[in-house]
Amino acid sequence: MSDTFGGVRHVRTTFFQVFIYYDINFSFALLALLSSYKIKQMIPFITELKTRNENLFYFGLLCLGFALLFLILTKITTTQVHGVNAWFKPFKFAFSVFSFSWAMAWYCSYLPDFNIKPFNWTIIILLGFEVSYIAIQAGKGQLSHFNISTSFYSSLYTLMGLAAALVTIYTAYVGFLFFTQSFPTLPNYYVWAIRLGILIFVIFSFEGFLMGSRMNHNVGALNENSNWFIVGWSKTVGDLRVAHFIGMHALQVLPFISFYIFKNTKATIIISLLYGLLATFTLVQALQGKPIFTSKNIQTKVIK
Repeated sequence: MSDTFGGVRHVRTTFFQVFIYYDINFSFALLALLSSYKIKQMIPFITELKTRNENLFYFGLLCLGFALLFLILTKITTTQVHGVNAWFKPFKFAFSVFSFSWAMAWYCSYLPDFNIKPFNWTIIILLGFEVSYIAIQAGKGQLSHFNISTSFYSSLYTLMGLAAALVTIYTAYVGFLFFTQSFPTLPNYYVWAIRLGILIFVIFSFEGFLMGSRMNHNVGALNENSNWFIVGWSKTVGDLRVAHFIGMHALQVLPFISFYIFKNTKATIIISLLYGLLATFTLVQALQGKPIFTSKNIQTKVIK
């Protein structure tokens, strides 16, 4: 099997420029990055991915299609939840599920004797349920997360938590297999990037339950959002979504930059540790009630 990400080359500058410009939003950075290359350059990657795991390939593609639809809806609808357009949330979840599905489809193909079918259907059923429910609630202008206004909504919220836990545990098992097996045909730095990417993903996926236990993604306010591009992280109080986001996207970021940029085991491990520390720092900062960044306008108002 060819170990390329669709023949994508010379991405060092482009990747980091896009990554920084979009407020550390790797999901949108990935979308912008892919769109900057000709379709014909992506065909080898897409063909290879489909060969490796057809089920997750099509599921991820479906989620990408819905993500683009939800993004369009943010521009043509006015329904809001917690002060932001209701369709931003299903967009973010659908795009995240797309990137997760394609990443795991790629990585799991390296595991010898791994029964991929139950893993595929666990992802498709459970994450498909989550995206569907979030989208339905957005259409109603109602909460999906933290919604216990009725026994029905409370049950569905509990099911969402259970679905997330099961997917995370199954992914942790895949990570365990990567740590306990050897891969002589793969670069050692790439294997370590996958291992540590999955490990950080699992840790900060479970960090989502911290938000669930508080029924709030903020510390210092009640589910506050901002006009930050797509992510909507708070500019005034601690926001637990920052660490959740950064940590979970280690799954895509670390193998990508290790394979294309660092190409060194020691460098990969150091960068992975720094990445994990960054996610941990943003978590500690949020728990202290501090935003990741504060706008100058807000600082001026506070001083006054």
